[in-house]
Amino acid sequence: MVAIEIKKVGLTDIRQLQEISRQTFIETFAGGNTEENMQKYLEECFTMDKLTSELTNPDSEFYFALSGNKVIGYVKINFGQAQTELKDQKALEIERIYVLKEFYGKKVGQVLYDTAVEIAKLKSADYLWLGVWEENPRAINFYKKNGFVEFDKHIFKLGNDEQTDIMMKLQLGKN
Repeated sequence: MVAIEIKKVGLTDIRQLQEISRQTFIETFAGGNTEENMQKYLEECFTMDKLTSELTNPDSEFYFALSGNKVIGYVKINFGQAQTELKDQKALEIERIYVLKEFYGKKVGQVLYDTAVEIAKLKSADYLWLGVWEENPRAINFYKKNGFVEFDKHIFKLGNDEQTDIMMKLQLGKN
């Protein structure tokens, strides 16, 4: 187990956010996608302009997982109108949880996930939801282990490739 510190990401961290976003996305998805589609997605979704817009959206938050001073993963959460689909005021979307491959199996994803759950509770959300690629069994199993259930599917465009995401949700208990 690695000592993990969580830090809210601000505009001053944008270069680090871009680096970790690109690196973890490539590590996670390059094996199952064409180089062209990967490049197109990276150029559309992880530009400085796009990340600045996401970071300055009051309904989105990013949190880094740090080991020492090294960023080893991050989570992006959305609420209200920033949610990619449902836009339910009583929900929180986990849009991304990504961890550097070298830290797989070291509970980094779990700590980031637990952070999202805590924020959802602070915001009085009734449930969390997310979309996960149907060909990412590692992530699907992680969410199932944490109590998520499938409720729908949607199309995710990666470059020119239309892929199916499984939509999953977790009801939060009222304290």
